[in-house]
Amino acid sequence: MRVLLTLALVLTLAPAIPADAQPMQEQVCSVFCDTLDPSKAQEETFPVPEKVINGRRVVLHVSDKDAMAWGSIDNGSTNDAVWLDRSWDGGATWDGLLGKASIPSGWTGTRTLMYNLADPAGHRRGLIRACGDAAGVDCTAWVHTAVCAAACDGSSGPSGDNQPVQSTTLSNRRISLHVDNRGMAWGALENGTGGDEIWLDRSWNEGASWPGGSSLGRTSVASGAGAATTRLYAVADPVSKLYGGAVRACGRAVEGQSGSCTAWARPASDRIGAAADALMSYQPHTAWWLSSWWNSAVAVTTLMDYQQRTRRTDLRWIVNEVFEKNKGVFPAGEKSGDALEGNFISRAIDDTEWWGIAWIEAYDLTGDRRYLDMAVTIANYVQGYWDTSTCGGGVWWDRERTYKNAVTNGLYIRLTAALHNRLAGDTVWLQRATTGWNWFVGSGMINSSNLVNDGVTGACTNNGQTVWTYNQGLAIGGALELWRATGDSSLLARARQLGDAAMSSLSPGGILTESCDPAGNCDDNQKQFKGIFIRYFMDLADSTGDASYRTYTQQQADSIWQNDRDSLNRLGQRWAGGGTRDWRTQASALGALVAATPGG
Repeated sequence: MRVLLTLALVLTLAPAIPADAQPMQEQVCSVFCDTLDPSKAQEETFPVPEKVINGRRVVLHVSDKDAMAWGSIDNGSTNDAVWLDRSWDGGATWDGLLGKASIPSGWTGTRTLMYNLADPAGHRRGLIRACGDAAGVDCTAWVHTAVCAAACDGSSGPSGDNQPVQSTTLSNRRISLHVDNRGMAWGALENGTGGDEIWLDRSWNEGASWPGGSSLGRTSVASGAGAATTRLYAVADPVSKLYGGAVRACGRAVEGQSGSCTAWARPASDRIGAAADALMSYQPHTAWWLSSWWNSAVAVTTLMDYQQRTRRTDLRWIVNEVFEKNKGVFPAGEKSGDALEGNFISRAIDDTEWWGIAWIEAYDLTGDRRYLDMAVTIANYVQGYWDTSTCGGGVWWDRERTYKNAVTNGLYIRLTAALHNRLAGDTVWLQRATTGWNWFVGSGMINSSNLVNDGVTGACTNNGQTVWTYNQGLAIGGALELWRATGDSSLLARARQLGDAAMSSLSPGGILTESCDPAGNCDDNQKQFKGIFIRYFMDLADSTGDASYRTYTQQQADSIWQNDRDSLNRLGQRWAGGGTRDWRTQASALGALVAATPGG
């Protein structure tokens, strides 16, 4: 029946009919922006019944894969119309006449363009319905009124019981927020009296606002009883690309109008999943984390490591989006301080290499050859900055050839060795990786304490500058990838020496510490350095099976979770506790939680 309807609509509606002129409406962007043509939909479903108006059929079409919807009218007459309504507050109010289209003379149907079900960048969850005017106006039901994750809003039967924040009191009543092992939440009121009320509020922007998420599951204490609980509610909406929602429990006493609420909390089924969901300030339309280019490459690599480690698949769509939407050309200032020249290439050689590392991981995660091909393209560009005329070799940090440093050359070794390990029959990348490693070791950047200084001087000696954790990690990662390529046990031994040095010299009290951590003045780049280190230390622990390395990664994860986390699962800069919190510190700390998770 639905297949026939879809075929009939295709035959009736093609080509697309221009929408009637409408007042300017707010354009919402998620994976795509409003007004996408329905011919580009990844799927077509019919989740609510059609509405018949005087014999005309008004249908709401939904593509959950795109998180978009469109409407159609069929069996109609000239000037019959169809449009969408979209609400941001659960259907109380709405933006109407979206994409309104009227049937032209000689046709029997038309359709709207596609509109987004949610606004992830604006932290808003929407509802959409299709409406028609055919000698009378009527609308379908709203679609996706309930949020569904591990279970749907309004379900019962929790699996486990945890209380993420302290309860609150109101006239001797106890109001508490509860979360089960799947991340479903409910509220409870105790020591009450008949007529008292308990409910949940749900927010998609960390408690700043909660339109459409107020008074969820509002329940009254029955006469003669003293307690009540709400139903269960979800705090993630994968269909809408909304992750890491927050909830609080609220209550009201029957004898007054005052109420009280707990603090906001982000429930999750496990701590690594909670940290990943809290990182999802990611912008689907632009496919990056705002204001940082290479940092976004590191963040998406961490999310891919997380998916690889846990076998979680509902974030897999991000990989393709980041790739497709960022591989083009962008002027300076749009996504980076530098102009981006296509294929993730810019004048900053190390920035380009971070993206090469990301696409190696994407290939490992998905098996999609286009990611490996992009890594080759990037590596070929980087190879052009290998220069033996200064210091006998090494890759320049920038196109202006001003500096040879540890980060650029550590990335080069890891990238070239990784390509060899994934390209059957290769000899070229192996030779380059081996040459790069030998030059790096010979450069003196690894000092006598097996710590990696920042770079070399104009006289080609160790410049004695700061030992950043990410340089230490990249040296470990390069040695390990080349060891896998060659089987040379001395490389594994050197990786161990570098790892041991980090444990003994960069980890006061056993917790990895950046040199800028104590003063709390790490800049936006330095906020992610420890996460990069721990990625390659995880590789060392996996490659050796050494219990001391696994203990170390677990120690980092435990300290972060116990000392460096708030009730919204936001993770900070100083893993021993305290410091600023933003998406960069979140990505970095997520790397430590990933490292402590056994591989799947």
